[in-house]
Amino acid sequence: MKVKLKEFLYRYRHGWILSYFLIYVLWFAYLEQTVTRRFHVIHMAIDDYIPFVEIFIIPYLMWFGYVALAVAWFFFKNVQDYYKLCIFLFAGMTIFLVVSTVYPHGHYLRPRVFERDNIFITMVQGLYMVDTPTNLFPSIHVYNSIGVHLAVMHSEQLREKKWVKRVSFLLMCSIIASTMFLKQHSVFDVITGCITAVVVYTLVYAREWQTSRRGIYRRREGMSGIR
Repeated sequence: MKVKLKEFLYRYRHGWILSYFLIYVLWFAYLEQTVTRRFHVIHMAIDDYIPFVEIFIIPYLMWFGYVALAVAWFFFKNVQDYYKLCIFLFAGMTIFLVVSTVYPHGHYLRPRVFERDNIFITMVQGLYMVDTPTNLFPSIHVYNSIGVHLAVMHSEQLREKKWVKRVSFLLMCSIIASTMFLKQHSVFDVITGCITAVVVYTLVYAREWQTSRRGIYRRREGMSGIR
Protein backbone atom coordinates (compact mmCIF):
# COMPACT_ATOMS: atom_id res chain seq x y z
CA MET A 1 0.00 0.00 0.00
CA LYS A 2 2.82 2.40 0.92
CA VAL A 3 4.66 1.54 -2.29
CA LYS A 4 1.58 2.29 -4.41
CA LEU A 5 1.08 5.58 -2.58
CA LYS A 6 4.70 6.56 -3.21
CA GLU A 7 4.35 5.63 -6.87
CA PHE A 8 1.18 7.68 -7.14
CA LEU A 9 2.76 10.72 -5.47
CA TYR A 10 5.84 10.45 -7.65
CA ARG A 11 3.87 10.04 -10.85
CA TYR A 12 1.71 13.07 -10.12
CA ARG A 13 4.33 15.16 -8.33
CA HIS A 14 3.54 18.02 -10.71
CA GLY A 15 0.49 18.67 -8.57
CA TRP A 16 2.67 20.77 -6.25
CA ILE A 17 2.02 23.87 -8.33
CA LEU A 18 -1.68 23.75 -7.43
CA SER A 19 -0.74 24.86 -3.92
CA TYR A 20 -0.83 28.36 -5.42
CA PHE A 21 -4.61 28.25 -5.05
CA LEU A 22 -4.20 28.40 -1.27
CA ILE A 23 -2.20 31.62 -1.60
CA TYR A 24 -4.75 33.04 -4.02
CA VAL A 25 -7.78 32.19 -1.86
CA LEU A 26 -6.25 33.68 1.30
CA TRP A 27 -5.09 36.84 -0.48
CA PHE A 28 -8.43 37.30 -2.27
CA ALA A 29 -10.38 36.74 0.98
CA TYR A 30 -8.28 39.44 2.61
CA LEU A 31 -9.09 41.88 -0.20
CA GLU A 32 -12.79 41.06 -0.06
CA GLN A 33 -12.85 41.92 3.65
CA THR A 34 -10.75 45.09 3.46
CA VAL A 35 -11.91 46.68 0.20
CA THR A 36 -15.55 47.46 0.96
CA ARG A 37 -16.35 51.18 0.85
CA ARG A 38 -13.32 53.36 0.18
CA PHE A 39 -12.26 52.48 -3.37
CA HIS A 40 -11.82 53.93 -6.84
CA VAL A 41 -14.99 53.56 -8.91
CA ILE A 42 -14.61 51.68 -12.19
CA HIS A 43 -17.03 52.81 -14.90
CA MET A 44 -17.23 53.34 -18.65
CA ALA A 45 -20.06 55.05 -20.52
CA ILE A 46 -20.77 51.88 -22.49
CA ASP A 47 -21.59 50.06 -19.24
CA ASP A 48 -24.84 52.00 -19.01
CA TYR A 49 -26.02 50.64 -22.37
CA ILE A 50 -25.50 46.98 -21.50
CA PRO A 51 -28.75 45.46 -20.16
CA PHE A 52 -28.96 43.16 -17.18
CA VAL A 53 -29.77 39.63 -18.41
CA GLU A 54 -30.07 37.13 -15.61
CA ILE A 55 -29.88 33.97 -17.74
CA PHE A 56 -26.17 34.64 -18.18
CA ILE A 57 -25.74 33.31 -14.64
CA ILE A 58 -25.49 29.88 -16.29
CA PRO A 59 -22.29 30.45 -18.29
CA TYR A 60 -20.93 32.60 -15.46
CA LEU A 61 -21.14 29.66 -13.05
CA MET A 62 -19.97 27.21 -15.70
CA TRP A 63 -16.64 29.04 -15.58
CA PHE A 64 -15.70 27.18 -12.42
CA GLY A 65 -16.16 23.81 -14.10
CA TYR A 66 -14.56 25.03 -17.33
CA VAL A 67 -11.31 25.99 -15.62
CA ALA A 68 -11.25 23.05 -13.18
CA LEU A 69 -11.93 20.50 -15.92
CA ALA A 70 -9.19 21.93 -18.13
CA VAL A 71 -6.61 21.87 -15.34
CA ALA A 72 -7.59 18.32 -14.38
CA TRP A 73 -7.51 17.08 -17.99
CA PHE A 74 -4.04 18.45 -18.71
CA PHE A 75 -2.87 17.27 -15.27
CA PHE A 76 -3.48 13.66 -16.29
CA LYS A 77 -2.95 13.88 -20.05
CA ASN A 78 -0.02 16.21 -20.73
CA VAL A 79 2.29 17.55 -18.02
CA GLN A 80 3.97 20.10 -20.29
CA ASP A 81 0.65 21.64 -21.37
CA TYR A 82 -0.54 21.46 -17.78
CA TYR A 83 2.42 23.54 -16.59
CA LYS A 84 1.90 26.08 -19.34
CA LEU A 85 -1.77 26.44 -18.47
CA CYS A 86 -1.03 26.81 -14.77
CA ILE A 87 1.72 29.35 -15.39
CA PHE A 88 -0.64 31.33 -17.62
CA LEU A 89 -3.50 31.22 -15.08
CA PHE A 90 -1.39 31.94 -12.02
CA ALA A 91 0.52 34.80 -13.66
CA GLY A 92 -2.69 36.64 -14.47
CA MET A 93 -4.25 35.86 -11.09
CA THR A 94 -1.18 37.27 -9.35
CA ILE A 95 -1.32 40.42 -11.47
CA PHE A 96 -4.97 40.78 -10.46
CA LEU A 97 -4.16 40.42 -6.76
CA VAL A 98 -1.34 42.97 -6.92
CA VAL A 99 -3.47 45.49 -8.83
CA SER A 100 -6.36 45.08 -6.39
CA THR A 101 -4.00 45.52 -3.45
CA VAL A 102 -2.28 48.69 -4.61
CA TYR A 103 -5.35 50.18 -6.31
CA PRO A 104 -8.55 49.31 -4.39
CA HIS A 105 -11.49 49.55 -6.76
CA GLY A 106 -15.11 48.59 -7.28
CA HIS A 107 -18.28 49.56 -9.14
CA TYR A 108 -21.95 50.48 -8.68
CA LEU A 109 -23.33 48.72 -11.75
CA ARG A 110 -25.51 46.14 -10.04
CA PRO A 111 -29.29 46.71 -10.27
CA ARG A 112 -30.85 47.85 -7.01
CA VAL A 113 -34.23 46.35 -7.88
CA PHE A 114 -34.93 43.29 -10.02
CA GLU A 115 -37.80 43.73 -12.46
CA ARG A 116 -38.37 39.98 -12.75
CA ASP A 117 -38.63 37.07 -10.34
CA ASN A 118 -37.38 33.69 -11.50
CA ILE A 119 -34.84 30.98 -10.70
CA PHE A 120 -32.06 32.87 -12.50
CA ILE A 121 -32.72 36.02 -10.47
CA THR A 122 -32.52 33.93 -7.31
CA MET A 123 -29.17 32.55 -8.44
CA VAL A 124 -27.89 36.05 -9.21
CA GLN A 125 -29.00 37.28 -5.78
CA GLY A 126 -27.04 34.41 -4.24
CA LEU A 127 -24.00 35.38 -6.28
CA TYR A 128 -24.26 39.01 -5.20
CA MET A 129 -24.41 37.93 -1.55
CA VAL A 130 -21.14 35.98 -1.66
CA ASP A 131 -19.22 38.15 -4.14
CA THR A 132 -18.75 41.86 -3.49
CA PRO A 133 -18.62 44.36 -6.41
CA THR A 134 -14.97 45.09 -5.66
CA ASN A 135 -11.57 43.80 -6.85
CA LEU A 136 -12.55 43.68 -10.49
CA PHE A 137 -9.75 44.16 -12.97
CA PRO A 138 -8.29 42.53 -14.85
CA SER A 139 -11.33 40.24 -14.79
CA ILE A 140 -10.23 36.75 -13.77
CA HIS A 141 -13.37 35.27 -15.33
CA VAL A 142 -12.31 36.77 -18.64
CA TYR A 143 -8.60 36.12 -18.29
CA ASN A 144 -8.86 32.49 -17.19
CA SER A 145 -11.46 31.69 -19.84
CA ILE A 146 -9.07 32.94 -22.51
CA GLY A 147 -6.26 30.97 -20.88
CA VAL A 148 -8.19 27.71 -20.96
CA HIS A 149 -9.20 28.19 -24.58
CA LEU A 150 -5.61 28.95 -25.57
CA ALA A 151 -4.50 25.74 -23.85
CA VAL A 152 -7.13 23.80 -25.79
CA MET A 153 -6.06 25.38 -29.07
CA HIS A 154 -2.37 24.61 -28.45
CA SER A 155 -2.93 21.02 -27.37
CA GLU A 156 -1.52 18.44 -29.78
CA GLN A 157 -3.86 15.82 -28.32
CA LEU A 158 -6.89 17.97 -29.14
CA ARG A 159 -5.71 19.03 -32.59
CA GLU A 160 -8.24 16.81 -34.39
CA LYS A 161 -11.01 17.40 -31.84
CA LYS A 162 -12.67 20.29 -33.66
CA TRP A 163 -15.87 19.97 -31.67
CA VAL A 164 -13.92 20.44 -28.42
CA LYS A 165 -12.35 23.64 -29.79
CA ARG A 166 -15.74 24.94 -30.93
CA VAL A 167 -17.42 24.22 -27.61
CA SER A 168 -14.50 25.80 -25.77
CA PHE A 169 -14.69 28.91 -27.94
CA LEU A 170 -18.45 29.30 -27.43
CA LEU A 171 -18.11 28.77 -23.70
CA MET A 172 -15.28 31.28 -23.49
CA CYS A 173 -17.30 33.92 -25.34
CA SER A 174 -20.46 33.31 -23.28
CA ILE A 175 -18.51 33.54 -20.02
CA ILE A 176 -16.90 36.81 -21.08
CA ALA A 177 -20.32 38.19 -22.07
CA SER A 178 -21.84 37.01 -18.79
CA THR A 179 -19.50 39.19 -16.74
CA MET A 180 -21.05 42.27 -18.32
CA PHE A 181 -24.69 41.15 -18.65
CA LEU A 182 -24.77 40.16 -14.96
CA LYS A 183 -23.24 43.54 -14.03
CA GLN A 184 -20.39 41.75 -12.34
CA HIS A 185 -17.79 43.65 -14.33
CA SER A 186 -17.35 46.84 -16.27
CA VAL A 187 -16.27 46.73 -19.90
CA PHE A 188 -13.02 48.15 -18.57
CA ASP A 189 -12.44 44.95 -16.58
CA VAL A 190 -13.03 42.86 -19.70
CA ILE A 191 -10.65 44.96 -21.79
CA THR A 192 -7.89 44.79 -19.18
CA GLY A 193 -8.47 41.05 -18.84
CA CYS A 194 -7.97 40.61 -22.59
CA ILE A 195 -4.89 42.84 -22.63
CA THR A 196 -3.34 40.92 -19.74
CA ALA A 197 -4.05 37.65 -21.55
CA VAL A 198 -2.31 38.90 -24.69
CA VAL A 199 0.76 40.00 -22.73
CA VAL A 200 1.08 36.74 -20.81
CA TYR A 201 0.37 34.75 -23.97
CA THR A 202 3.47 36.20 -25.60
CA LEU A 203 5.52 34.91 -22.67
CA VAL A 204 3.99 31.44 -22.42
CA TYR A 205 2.81 30.42 -25.89
CA ALA A 206 3.96 32.84 -28.59
CA ARG A 207 7.48 31.44 -28.99
CA GLU A 208 6.07 27.92 -29.28
CA TRP A 209 3.61 29.12 -31.94
CA GLN A 210 6.38 30.75 -33.97
CA THR A 211 8.49 27.59 -33.77
CA SER A 212 5.62 25.42 -34.94
CA ARG A 213 4.96 27.75 -37.88
CA ARG A 214 8.59 27.59 -38.94
CA GLY A 215 8.37 23.82 -38.82
CA ILE A 216 5.31 23.86 -41.06
CA TYR A 217 7.02 26.15 -43.57
CA ARG A 218 10.07 23.91 -43.64
CA ARG A 219 7.96 20.82 -44.25
CA ARG A 220 6.15 22.59 -47.08
CA GLU A 221 9.42 23.68 -48.65
CA GLY A 222 10.72 20.14 -48.38
CA MET A 223 7.59 18.73 -50.05
CA SER A 224 7.81 21.31 -52.86
CA GLY A 225 11.47 20.36 -53.36
CA ILE A 226 10.52 16.69 -53.74
CA ARG A 227 8.08 17.59 -56.47
